[in-house]
Amino acid sequence: MIKRTLYFGNPAYLSTKLDQLVVRLPAIEKNDTLPEGFKKEAAATIPIEDIGVVMLDHQQIVISQALIAKLLDNNTAIITCNSTHHPTGLLLNLEGHSLQSQRFQAQLEASEPLKKQLWQQTIKAKILNQAALLRWRGFETQNLEHWAETIKSGDPENMESRAAAKYWSQLFKGIKAYLPFDEPTQPDSFSNFIREPAGLPPNQLLNYAYALLRATMARSLVGSGLLPIMGIFHRNQYNAYCLADDIMEPYRPFADKLVIQLIEEEGLTADISPAIKKKLLVLPALDINLQGETSPLMIAMQRTSASLAKCFLGETRKIVYPTMDVRT
Repeated sequence: MIKRTLYFGNPAYLSTKLDQLVVRLPAIEKNDTLPEGFKKEAAATIPIEDIGVVMLDHQQIVISQALIAKLLDNNTAIITCNSTHHPTGLLLNLEGHSLQSQRFQAQLEASEPLKKQLWQQTIKAKILNQAALLRWRGFETQNLEHWAETIKSGDPENMESRAAAKYWSQLFKGIKAYLPFDEPTQPDSFSNFIREPAGLPPNQLLNYAYALLRATMARSLVGSGLLPIMGIFHRNQYNAYCLADDIMEPYRPFADKLVIQLIEEEGLTADISPAIKKKLLVLPALDINLQGETSPLMIAMQRTSASLAKCFLGETRKIVYPTMDVRT
């Protein structure tokens, strides 16, 4: 079952009662002109078992410890945002699988040749999805397709970086982004786009979408009994989610496509409006193609992480990754 993604961007009291998440709004509770009966009925409840991701994006949100515990028991990912509304923290369950100790050990003992083969599969899937997205945008993709097919174990020739340079130089070309203070930009406005977290728009939209992808993938990995911190390629000692960053790579083009569609529909500004956030938060529920079947992205990530666990356990040597459907 697809889990819900909840976003809280206003002051709120979040607590729990009878396995429900209870939402109370201080703006209503502190209004002396409203009858007490109305205040009690204004509280919203959501079954905790239906929740997959919770994003807390306001400095005046109060959440109870009992609710946090129940959300984590449900393997819900809790994302916290700073005062500038950027996701900065992630809470995950420490016991996401009944055979967790066994899977931890298998993951930690995975051989270097296996991890290099898994990284080869990951980058091949990522580049093929990037190529599909560029085809959807009307660009030539023979180079990317060739690089994807010639990647060696461990990607020693860094085909990922070569493909990324080609991909980002073309992805946003020809887009007309409506600005709130000007006429539509010219089609070549994104010709010099550089992908960097602190860069100019639409980098901030990509950052937001990737943070949501990362949380959803980390949640799936924990649910499969794996350690998100132990990557197959990323090994940054300051990164607590190296494996999530590794395995989410083929999913990034789906976030990129959503960002492109939002730019075309909503325009482009330096800030991310509540309306834009609402549309970005549908990412875990987007229908994507996995092994010839249509599946919500969150479910696809669960299947991907489960296949990775089987690789570590020696039951298979292939990770299940989605493919970009350029017809939609």
